[in-house]
Amino acid sequence: MRETRSSHVFRWVTIAVLTVFTVVPLYVMITSSVKPLSEVQSAFTWWPQTITFQPFIDMWSTVPLASYFVNSLIVSSAATLISLVIAVFAAYAVSRYRFKGRGVFTTTVLSTQMFPGVLFLLPLFLIFVNINQATGIQLVGTRWGLIITYFTFVLPFSIWMLAGYFDNIPRELDEAAKVDGSGAMGALWHVVIPAARPGLIAVAIYSFMTSWGEVLFASVMTTDENRTLAVGLQLYSTQTNVYWNQIMAASLVVSIPIVVAFLLLQRNFVAGLTAGAVK
Repeated sequence: MRETRSSHVFRWVTIAVLTVFTVVPLYVMITSSVKPLSEVQSAFTWWPQTITFQPFIDMWSTVPLASYFVNSLIVSSAATLISLVIAVFAAYAVSRYRFKGRGVFTTTVLSTQMFPGVLFLLPLFLIFVNINQATGIQLVGTRWGLIITYFTFVLPFSIWMLAGYFDNIPRELDEAAKVDGSGAMGALWHVVIPAARPGLIAVAIYSFMTSWGEVLFASVMTTDENRTLAVGLQLYSTQTNVYWNQIMAASLVVSIPIVVAFLLLQRNFVAGLTAGAVK
């Protein structure tokens, strides 16, 4: 079907508007990060009058950013790994086996995404407190408590997306592996998982991005020792001053892992999302 002139113009106007909304904030962030604080706090200018990279140095000492970076990396990586392992087995069972309650399970898993996370903040906090009182295991204010919280929230969507991706992998591959002597676990490990690589990467990126940028639970479930980056960036704002140039510099630095991972794996990420959405 040939594209009309009006639709062609509308498409490019839409792309231009979206590009402006994306590029302008990024440009302001970059230019503000290389301005002195006095210039950032004065009248806004599109181009820095004085370019300095001191904010990229000072941001590490103003707040313990390196410690927060390590905490975020550990928590996000652990939550991603745990959710990915559990989601693989759960999605494989949903995709390959027909069992009583299968429809209820998949519907329940997907319906959990309808509720905002703030509704679970107080109940989850109380559960962790009761676990501590009953067993002596400390979860509030620890990395493990945050890891459990994050993989709990990313797991339902991961199961749903992987189940849809596994449905697109021919069952004949599983049967061929079983004929060669592999059991269900062997077929999963040697056949399904290699074929589902784009879907696994998409789930991993989704889980990592969700955990990396989460603020609400991190602000309640952490202490000064295990605070994450999303919460630590708020400390650049003090009672006497707001270090806007350091905030912009730190925001650019903490975005690097996500941007690099997405650029390297974007092809697999898109393929995993599109394949998992079709049944």
